[in-house]
Amino acid sequence: MTLRLIAVHAHPDDESSKGAATYAHYVDAGAQVLIVSCTGGERGDVLNELVARDPKSRRDLAGLRRDEMARAREIIGFEHRWLGYQDSGLPAEGEAVPAGSFADIPVEVSAEPLVRIVREFRPHVMITYNEQGGYPHPDHIRCHEISKLAWEVSGDAESYPAAGAPWTIKKMYYESIFNAERISHMLDTLQAHDPESPLVAQFSDLAERFALRPSDSTAKIEVGRFFERRDEALRAHASQVPPDSPFFFWPNEIQREAWPFEDYRLAASRVATSAFEADLFQGIEEKDA
Repeated sequence: MTLRLIAVHAHPDDESSKGAATYAHYVDAGAQVLIVSCTGGERGDVLNELVARDPKSRRDLAGLRRDEMARAREIIGFEHRWLGYQDSGLPAEGEAVPAGSFADIPVEVSAEPLVRIVREFRPHVMITYNEQGGYPHPDHIRCHEISKLAWEVSGDAESYPAAGAPWTIKKMYYESIFNAERISHMLDTLQAHDPESPLVAQFSDLAERFALRPSDSTAKIEVGRFFERRDEALRAHASQVPPDSPFFFWPNEIQREAWPFEDYRLAASRVATSAFEADLFQGIEEKDA
């Protein structure tokens, strides 16, 4: 049986900052991994000064981000689909999202192409964001909403009958990669190795912030040997990731010692499983194919 995993993300680059090592791990193990990008990231800021000098970043940011996504896909080895919606941007508090953008379109409408992809790809496991979107960006929240609806109805023949033959996903996870337990272990390990490192102050600040967000993960996937490939995929999204990005402040050798995992919370399951897992496909058997 070929195991299949689908991960639904809001923008190109989200898949590389939130789970790329997990995807590399499962691709290496022989699973099929499909990443769905809900939007093209058209309203994102260009955060890399070198990329900002490229006329394409001003003339065709959507095209540039498609090129970046193609490079990340080659690095990790996953399959990829665009859902086709426009980035909603990050409006100021009290402002509406742009008309016709992803977060502006009713959930029942924007879920239909995702249901179609689910029924075509037939995944056993879905990964998406939690109820807050991981962080409160309107596209991340809408990504959660359409993923949850696809989880609920993709196996129901009466829902979206024109979207293909029904397929029931067995398990759904919310990514929980940035969590207090991970940050705390990183800080302790860094202090043990180099208490004078300027990174100690940065991790201390992070630890204070994340202390308000208790860890809720139920699955720890050991993926430390794929951290370099994860970083390479993230660097492929150069318009969003400057060379001095905080993502690269954390030495991989320290990470592997402190926390060689990417974490997830089991949000729903249709198969028997345990309270804590080391494999997202735990409990899925041949009969579930």
